[in-house]
Amino acid sequence: MTATTFAPELGCPSGLEPPADGAVIDPAPFVRRANGLARLDLAVFGAKCAACIRKIEGAMNAFPDMQSARLNLSTGRLSLVWTDGAIDPKSLADRLDKLGYRAAPFDPEAAEKEADKEGRRLLRALAVAGFAMANVMLLSVSVWAGGGEMGPATRDLMHWVSALIAIPAALYAGQTFFASAFRALKVGRANMDVPISLGVILALSVSVFEFFAHGAHTYFDAAVMLLFFLLIGRYLDHRLRLRARAAARDLLALQAVTASRINPDGTLVSVSARDIAPGDRLLIAPGDRAPVDGVIEEGQSSIDMSLVTGESAPVRAGEGALLHAGVLNLTARITMRAAKSANDSLVADLTRLIEAGEQTKSRYVRLADRAASLYVPVVHTLAALTFLGWYFIMDAGLRASVLNAVALLIITCPCALGLAAPAVQVVATGRLFRKGVLVKSGDALERLAEVDTVVFDKTGTLTFGKPRLSNRANLSDDDLAAAASLARISRHPLSRAIVAEAGPGKPAADAREIPGDGVEGTYGGVTVKLGRAAFVGAARSEDDVQESWLKIGDQAPIRLEFEDRVRRDAADTIMQLRQLGLGVQMLSGDRAPAAQKAAALLGIDDWRAEVTPKDKTAHLEALRLEGKRVGMVGDGLNDAPSLAGAHASLSPGTAADASQAAADFVYQGSGLHPIVDAVSFSCSARRRVVENFAFAAAYNACAVPLAAFGLVTPLIAAIAMSGSSMIVTLNALRIGAGGARS
Repeated sequence: MTATTFAPELGCPSGLEPPADGAVIDPAPFVRRANGLARLDLAVFGAKCAACIRKIEGAMNAFPDMQSARLNLSTGRLSLVWTDGAIDPKSLADRLDKLGYRAAPFDPEAAEKEADKEGRRLLRALAVAGFAMANVMLLSVSVWAGGGEMGPATRDLMHWVSALIAIPAALYAGQTFFASAFRALKVGRANMDVPISLGVILALSVSVFEFFAHGAHTYFDAAVMLLFFLLIGRYLDHRLRLRARAAARDLLALQAVTASRINPDGTLVSVSARDIAPGDRLLIAPGDRAPVDGVIEEGQSSIDMSLVTGESAPVRAGEGALLHAGVLNLTARITMRAAKSANDSLVADLTRLIEAGEQTKSRYVRLADRAASLYVPVVHTLAALTFLGWYFIMDAGLRASVLNAVALLIITCPCALGLAAPAVQVVATGRLFRKGVLVKSGDALERLAEVDTVVFDKTGTLTFGKPRLSNRANLSDDDLAAAASLARISRHPLSRAIVAEAGPGKPAADAREIPGDGVEGTYGGVTVKLGRAAFVGAARSEDDVQESWLKIGDQAPIRLEFEDRVRRDAADTIMQLRQLGLGVQMLSGDRAPAAQKAAALLGIDDWRAEVTPKDKTAHLEALRLEGKRVGMVGDGLNDAPSLAGAHASLSPGTAADASQAAADFVYQGSGLHPIVDAVSFSCSARRRVVENFAFAAAYNACAVPLAAFGLVTPLIAAIAMSGSSMIVTLNALRIGAGGARS
């Protein structure tokens, strides 16, 4: 293989870490080969931002014969596909190591443990820095307040105790920054942790020098205070990043782990879904999910197709009907023949759509990342110029030149920059939580504030997603009781709606369910049937209303009508979103008449019906190519890929686990008004972040000249730095003030 060159790019500030044992892994045993292609999934530790994705994917794609390199930032999985035999797998891991990222064979459980380990490490570092700051500040205040009354011996003792506390605490708490800076410099790059590490180390070094020189002031407090504020921002950012990492995993859980395979001799054997091959005959019992895609060979049953269509109304399926993996068999045993393997099933396709959407979302460059990319070269240059100017031009000597350069590094320390976004995010997420909205990722607030079009799913989102008996007034109490006595033994959604309307009671003793038709039994001494029109001898209506038919003895069949109610505040929510300047659309897997009726009730002009999960993601991609930034609101399993791929997404607390995991926001309650709250607070949060960055820029513009001209000591710089952090935090508390969309 020929060596290739690639241009390394600035990555995230905290993403670099060495291999656990100092050696680069050889991933060759984990390569999968098929059809002339080699595939490898690696867990990449330390990738945190959009620049990391571009850098890693660019380096991998630089290999000749690399077909595909895709990094999913949410799961940390790097999926590689190349022409078999063209690339040595070890060279892939070597290149990642040279970029400063640790790699290992992908294991979801190991990735989660690694994330938890990082969080605990940051929390311990934060606690140590906080303890040291409190105690060293107490000693420093004593020195400041003592003035001329404190003798040199007492002052030296205070400085000595401060050193004993601050130096080990700073070395421990600063490991995150030091290791990242070292790895960056090792590969010839600079990241945000380089000036942080330099400022801490210089502050400690100057303080030790001042102590041995019996100087009046040391700056141990500045070093630990700097670390404490930065670790607050780093830990808050880490906690926000950890939310919503399970969308693909939750969706894969819908795929049956085992299945009952029918052997050629007719015996049943339980096998893993991974071992099912096309052509295998499988037995699917009521309550089981189809393990793979296939076709029904024997039997008929009602199938819950919500995974595909999003609609709760079951579909009657018989011989020759196509079943997708994950659909639920409701009423009777069926035999199906597998058409695909588990890796090629609909659930696997949806999982890949979700991961692709998460990857697209991960490419979003946050405001903090954009500011950080400008900060590093500017601060390094100014600090170097300050030292050189004082040492060579002003001839101030080494001590004064270093003190002025250190003062500049401390006063321009990115504490305000590091807290600008996390502080706002934490305040906003806390206040939205009190309003019933859970924010699952830090940059979700920024992305939602940029949304200009909101796309709603219909069933379960704009409507309740459950059928309700709509013609109760046309039924006598006895008719309803008779229907409920049969419905109580059925899992059919329409039967559940009848039972909900009738209330508690006993089922008919001899009631039995006839697959695909309905339920039959005895009530009041006469035969009663509940189910399809043909089952009770009635003519099916031509309208599109959901229906079930009841026949009591020799009486004429009675039609039971059902509807899915629109949520009470849905129309008001859509109106308020429009007042905020947002466009509104509706996508539904339901039939066109039902979708049209709901759209008319809600005043939505732009709607589409009978759309599949792939259709939804394709529609969102088309809107993105038009320059729109789309917010998706959905609840069904079939909405999970579009929720993951939207610019920002929201899901109700009653939604499927996979949809909640894929969404950026989860709102509680039966209403939709929390969506308006989320949009308003996101816009307010974005304004506060911009204000914080503007303040940080103005603060640095004033502070840099003062430090460069020697008018600020490291002590004053530390106080100014902590003051700027306080102002940024106080500004974050203004979230919600002037929350209207700008």
